[in-house]
Amino acid sequence: MNHKFSFEFFPPRDDEAAARLRQTYQRLAALKPEFFSVTFGAGGSTQEKTVETVCDILQHTGIEAAPHLSCIGSRRDGIRAILDDYRQKGVKRIVALRGDLPSGMLATGEFRYANELVEFIRRETGDHFHIEVAAYPEVHPQAANAETDLLNFKRKVDAGADEALTQYFYNADAYFNFVERAHKAGVDIPIMPGIMPITNYSQLARFSEACGAEIPRWVRKQLECYGDDRDAIRAFGLEVVSDLCRRLLEGGVPGLHFYTMNQADTMLALWKNLGLPAPQ
Repeated sequence: MNHKFSFEFFPPRDDEAAARLRQTYQRLAALKPEFFSVTFGAGGSTQEKTVETVCDILQHTGIEAAPHLSCIGSRRDGIRAILDDYRQKGVKRIVALRGDLPSGMLATGEFRYANELVEFIRRETGDHFHIEVAAYPEVHPQAANAETDLLNFKRKVDAGADEALTQYFYNADAYFNFVERAHKAGVDIPIMPGIMPITNYSQLARFSEACGAEIPRWVRKQLECYGDDRDAIRAFGLEVVSDLCRRLLEGGVPGLHFYTMNQADTMLALWKNLGLPAPQ
């Protein structure tokens, strides 16, 4: 089976970080990924940096770049202008999300949910964009229950999504169970598992608490033993994530979507551990 691979970045805050990120994606471009994706902050707080990064990736690598597009706090005219701009810049892929409501913002804008954004993109641009949406194997933290969450996911698919990228997880069974339930519900698009490396335990614990991703107890306990020993954390984390990826690949996933944290070394080490084709 031919697997597809993709890598996600967040926009750099300054010129120095932009230079470092350029080195990162140029190194990862040698792995011939399907695409790179670029996030942005709550309420579009880094939208401009997202556009700059996407254009930079297209210019320096020739690999497809997929900007994240959030609808929370947005108006139709604003989203329409962004879509037109992306089309003119040669962008053919978009990650369509609801997004988080920024602190202090009470109104959600003209879109309430991601399926409304997907529907709008399709209505405005036809099949120009390959649309990625989010999926949550361990249930969205704000969903009432697993069944409601699955129905919300199916709405995004029915609205015109081409593919899904999952929140990261460390329990392969959670992913396989979610995919099985999605298929039974009539979902037939590829569901790409999201992979988060383990390099910084306190940061990972904070992220996981916010997004509802479970760190298995045995992994947490082992990481706690290492304290501030970054090398030990990285080595253990590499083995845990490598084992997860092997199980997913052997289980027939369509590919893997890596959350890089803008770091190439960790991704390249994982790539090598999995025995994937050497960089070209």
